[in-house]
Amino acid sequence: MKVIHILAGFFCVMSLLAVILISSVDIAVYGDMGYFQKEYRKYDVIKNVNMEEKELLFVTEEMMSYLKGKRDNLNVKAVIDGKEKEFFNEKEIAHMEDVRTLFSAGQWLRRIGIIVCVITAAFLLFQNKLEFLLKYLRNGLISFMVFTTALAIIIATNFTKYFVIFHKIFFSNNLWILNPKTDRLINIVPEPFFVDTSVRIVVIFFCIILFVCISCSVLLKIGIKKTGV
Repeated sequence: MKVIHILAGFFCVMSLLAVILISSVDIAVYGDMGYFQKEYRKYDVIKNVNMEEKELLFVTEEMMSYLKGKRDNLNVKAVIDGKEKEFFNEKEIAHMEDVRTLFSAGQWLRRIGIIVCVITAAFLLFQNKLEFLLKYLRNGLISFMVFTTALAIIIATNFTKYFVIFHKIFFSNNLWILNPKTDRLINIVPEPFFVDTSVRIVVIFFCIILFVCISCSVLLKIGIKKTGV
C-alpha cells in the first residue's frame, strides 16, 4: 500500500500544481484591467498605435472577452489616427485563435487537475493518511518552488531566447512572429509586457503555494497525530 500512497500523493501534488499555475495565469491576465492600463502607460503604447487610451482599453477588453470565449470573433473596430477601422488584421486574428485554443486547453487541464486532486486526496483520507497527505503536499510544493526559482533565474538570463522557445513548443505555425510596422498587436503587448506579466504570474504562483504550505504546516502543528488520522 505504501507505493499506492506515494503515487496518490504524487498525482495530488502535480494536479494541484497545474491548478495553481493556471489559476495564477488567470488572476494575472484576467484579474485586473488596471494592470493593462499601467503597462500601456509604462511603455508609451498609446503613442505607438496612435489611439486614445479609452479606445485601446476597449480593444483590450474585447480581446480578453474573446480569449475567455465570451465573443465569437475579433472583428473589433476602434478609432485609430482619427478614423474608425478594424484593429486586428487577418494574421493577428489567426494567431489569437491559436492563443484562445491554448487558453481553452488550460481551462480543461485545470478542471481535470481539480478532479484528480480531489480523488487522490479523498483516497488518502479514506486510508487515514491525512498526515502523510499534508507532509507530501508541503514538501512537494516547496520542492517545486525551488525548481521554479532555478528555472526563472535561467530564463531571466535571456528572456527573448526562452520566449521564442515557448512559442515554438506551443504553436505549430509562425503566425506569432509579428511585424511592428504592420501588426498592432505586437505594439500593444511588446516583449517587456510579457516580462512583467511573467513576473506577475510567478509572484502570484509563489504566494498561493506559500499559503498552501503554511496551511499544511499549521494543520500538522496543531496536532494531526493526536486525532489518530
